Amino acid sequence: MKRVLAIVGDFYHDAERAKKSFDRVVEPFVKDGRLQVAYAGVEQLEQELVRPSGVLPDLVVLFAEDRIDPQSEQVKQWMTPPVAENIADYVAGGGAWLAWHSGLASYPVGGAYVRMLQGHFLSHPSEHSKVTYTPLPGTELGELGASFAFMDEHYFVACDESKTTVFLRSSSIDGESKAGWYHAYGSGRVGCLTPAHLSEGLLMPQFIEVMRGLVAWCTELEP
Repeated sequence: MKRVLAIVGDFYHDAERAKKSFDRVVEPFVKDGRLQVAYAGVEQLEQELVRPSGVLPDLVVLFAEDRIDPQSEQVKQWMTPPVAENIADYVAGGGAWLAWHSGLASYPVGGAYVRMLQGHFLSHPSEHSKVTYTPLPGTELGELGASFAFMDEHYFVACDESKTTVFLRSSSIDGESKAGWYHAYGSGRVGCLTPAHLSEGLLMPQFIEVMRGLVAWCTELEP
């Protein structure tokens, strides 16, 4: 059985909403005994990655941005450079990392974490809009079905397509962007996915299927 550590929720993103979505994503893997999921906060991550016993999670899922208190006069970040280096070392050593939605946001662009992701959040429009997500045929995860759409916070991202494989794209009245990509990092695996913000998208069956496929790729399981 493989172990997943999920860190979900931040100032702008409800933890229970994300947890409900992720529980649905991993439900078949948990039921058949292939995955075990534990939830934690960002403050617990560092100790999880440097356990003296050496028993590390097989996959870490991060749905939380770097800013702890984004509306404060002095904004604090939780991911220090040493934590970012620990994350990169964990993945390079054979771990897996899935940066989900806000897990791509507000992290230092020149830091070890963003370098590992090969991409990062740039901006989103102030208003939610109908966003269409299109899997790309010809990629390992692009055969997950037809396009699907829902009201969402449309993430626009920077992504080095020469160093990763983009399998999902997004479009709305505000423009187009990459929405999902994956690659090897050292001996480990990295997956990134920009949707979703609202319950409509987080619980949509087509989204669940795409997210499940990415979790399966990260953990090297059959979906």
